[in-house]
Amino acid sequence: MGENGMKQTKKISFTKLPARYAAWVMPLLLSGLMSATLSLMNLLMNVGLIDGFAAKWLSTWFFSWLIAYPVVLMFLPIVRRLTSLIVEMPPH
Repeated sequence: MGENGMKQTKKISFTKLPARYAAWVMPLLLSGLMSATLSLMNLLMNVGLIDGFAAKWLSTWFFSWLIAYPVVLMFLPIVRRLTSLIVEMPPH
């Protein structure tokens, strides 16, 4: 406990990647979250909560992610162009 009676926590720090990597990291995280959610829901709908569900889901998710990440990278330029047809984009 600190001087004011509040619990103190240690802040974990690490060196961040430069901003130029955002174009790779954001699709990586987005494809990971999307493929995790979709594979979880599909597995639940098709097999239910079976024994070994977590292991089955993790292997299904990993395989889905291997496909999802390159697909996101491939379609991202198209989606950006389509978005600019619908949304007023600020100049860069």
